[in-house]
Amino acid sequence: MVEKLRLMAVHAHPDDESSKGAATMARYVAEGHDVMVVTCTGGEAGSILNPALDRPEVLANMAEVRREEMAKAAAILGIQHRWLGFVDSGLPEGDPLPPLPEGCFALVPLSESTAPLVGIIREFRPHVIVTYDENGGYPHPDHIRCHEVSVAAFDAAGDPEAYPDAGEPWQPLKLYYSHGFSRAKLMAFHEALLARGLESPYEEWLSHWDANRPDVIDRVTTRVECADYFPQRDEALKAHATQIDPTSRWFAVPLDLQREIWPTEEYELSRSLVDSTIPEDDLFAGVHEKVTA
Repeated sequence: MVEKLRLMAVHAHPDDESSKGAATMARYVAEGHDVMVVTCTGGEAGSILNPALDRPEVLANMAEVRREEMAKAAAILGIQHRWLGFVDSGLPEGDPLPPLPEGCFALVPLSESTAPLVGIIREFRPHVIVTYDENGGYPHPDHIRCHEVSVAAFDAAGDPEAYPDAGEPWQPLKLYYSHGFSRAKLMAFHEALLARGLESPYEEWLSHWDANRPDVIDRVTTRVECADYFPQRDEALKAHATQIDPTSRWFAVPLDLQREIWPTEEYELSRSLVDSTIPEDDLFAGVHEKVTA
């Protein structure tokens, strides 16, 4: 009997899991695999981005509200979920940037923030881990720290001398970085919307995009077909009601056009302990054979 495969996605805040790779996770759950999301912080410092919920009582109870939202999103996607338990660092703004708040996730020593993730990895025993690249997807201090913690935990989880009190060692086989916002993808949607005679919300965004800046799409090694699960992805996003305005550009592209123009989610294979042939169309490529053997 082939062992059930397991995927873990490590994210900085609640809602990140629904905007980055949610359709992929829903697909793997539907195929019978186990999927767990680990959320590093509670998102307590997040702003209310949905005008319909921009009320004082919601802001005053942000931590509990975001926990409830995360539980709804997890149920929609069919995933398991764990909190790592650190405090949201917030996104510093201004010139010069203000210092980060004392005790926040980005300032906790790396060895301390890595330890609980190692424990969860050894408990769940994932074959594949997905997180952000070294830039965090965008330069939020929690996203960058999430990358650092995830890479450190990937390396430490299989080492019996590292974190000996965190459970029996377990070595994940592959580490990926998720890549969602590429210029190529936005341009494809922009042009497709205009071709249909629809308004594009991406024109201004693209006009400010430095064409000389490398496009993250060039780093992609793995495209996972998951268009059948875009509706679940959107419902999971909407479950994070304080963070997602249902009238925003998140939902500007009709689902049938998304399926036609860009039916995949994209990843970069960073580490692999199995035979990997690039390009891939499956995060478990090579893992099936390893586990069966």
